[in-house]
Amino acid sequence: MTKRIFRSICFVAIAVFLASLILIMGVLYGYFSNVQQRQLRMQLELAAQGVTNEETAYLEDLRVQDYRITWIAEDGMVLFDSDAYSADMANHLEREEIREALATGYGESRRYSATLMDRSLYAAQRLPDGTVLRLSIAQSSILTLVLGMAQPICIVFLVAVVLSILLAIRLSKSIVRPLNEMDLDHPLSNAEYDELAPFLRRIDSQQQKLQGQKARLEQKQAELDTIIGSMSEGMVLLNEQGKIVSINPAAMRLLGTSQNCVGTDMLTVSRNLDLHDILSQALQGQSEVQTVSLETGQYQISASTIMSEEKVAGAALCFFDVTEKEKAEQMRREFTANVSHELKTPLHSISGYAELLKDGMVKSSDIVPFAEKIYTEAQRMVRLLEDIISLSHLDEGADDMQWAKVDLYELAEKAVNGLDTEATAAMVSIKLRGEHTALHGIPQLLYSLIYNLCDNAIKYNRAGGEVEVSLTAEAGCSAALSVRDTGIGIPTDEQERIFERFYRVDKSRSKEVGGTGLGLSIVKHAAMIHHAAIEVNSTIGDGTTVTIRFP
Repeated sequence: MTKRIFRSICFVAIAVFLASLILIMGVLYGYFSNVQQRQLRMQLELAAQGVTNEETAYLEDLRVQDYRITWIAEDGMVLFDSDAYSADMANHLEREEIREALATGYGESRRYSATLMDRSLYAAQRLPDGTVLRLSIAQSSILTLVLGMAQPICIVFLVAVVLSILLAIRLSKSIVRPLNEMDLDHPLSNAEYDELAPFLRRIDSQQQKLQGQKARLEQKQAELDTIIGSMSEGMVLLNEQGKIVSINPAAMRLLGTSQNCVGTDMLTVSRNLDLHDILSQALQGQSEVQTVSLETGQYQISASTIMSEEKVAGAALCFFDVTEKEKAEQMRREFTANVSHELKTPLHSISGYAELLKDGMVKSSDIVPFAEKIYTEAQRMVRLLEDIISLSHLDEGADDMQWAKVDLYELAEKAVNGLDTEATAAMVSIKLRGEHTALHGIPQLLYSLIYNLCDNAIKYNRAGGEVEVSLTAEAGCSAALSVRDTGIGIPTDEQERIFERFYRVDKSRSKEVGGTGLGLSIVKHAAMIHHAAIEVNSTIGDGTTVTIRFP
């Protein structure tokens, strides 16, 4: 804009200068012509007096350089001419100035000579004797005048051009400066140019509309960010090139990234091939739902295509955590397989012994041992089913069980007394120590918890070993139950799995002692219902200590 203003000012200045020069030259030319004409008339009057007094003698003695003097008779014949021989000159009666002088006493005219490129001024006066005296002078044309003044005109033109450039630079900057310094954030505060007032009012109106739209968009964006940010499911929005447009905190956590990933390609955030296959399908217009294994677990990914004007504008990825669901499904499958396996063994034993009895292939002395075997396997199945029913009940939360104030020491004493026979048979001593501790809980669950811990401590002990049950009050908890044995111990890498259903550290020993593999699972569920924490300390060959702290 500055260049255009600069060029315009320079053009106008030069155009005005040239127009002014032409106008001034024309006016000066006309002015000097009139002055020259008046001077010519004065000279003619003086010459006329001399001719009247001295006649031809005056003309012959007169020496003039710039003027031409011609004396003409009444009939138009030339009596005298200062520049030519009078006898050779044509009749001048038809000349304009001669006719006018004969008619009125004075006449003048101007004639242009195309050959000489100049103009002649003529002045004629009638003398008292009837003759006419004429003076003429050559006047240069305006072109000749301009050519004669070329040098000063060029100097003035150069000065004018330089001044025009300097003034144009200054003016263009001064015109543009207020525009460059205009406060568009507050358009109505600009008062430099009144001509811009409608434009500034329009800008102010548009800004108010844009600010309103911006506020509404920010509000909607904040609402969307709040909704997306509070979702427990991960969500990622991508454009048609697969670059991340928006990502919520849940997605950042599961993908192990931060907000800085916005604007980057999805490939830089996750290199999971399954995830990229799903995204590629979505960007091609095909929605996909697939379960993918990520570093943080199993996720069901729903990829939806975002359409705009019947074109693919991007994709939305939703991550649903199905890790627990998959684990639960896996546990269900394992539980079903384990139950089938655990029931199959005693059933085969019962079926085999019963078949031998049915076919009469058992001696009379062996009937009682066979019956005892059948009874033992049947009891094992009963215990297994009872444990399965208890676990199923605990899985549902045990909401139908009654909570009451319980003396944990009395429950522990009852469990220890109930296992006295098993302890004697296993040649293991069991003792209880501690103090009476009141606890708000479910009596049957707490009894089952203590009983199973003590039962495990007896079964997986060694002959001559001991089991110690202690109840203490520790800081930060209402009661701490500890069951310590001197048994075989648990390897460190298996201590976290002992509470899984049907998991056995020593499978051969478990079969011998008749364990169902569900006792510690019941302990874990009972502790969870009472919001208790379980701690296991074990060393191979030195025994195990299980501590449960009730809040």
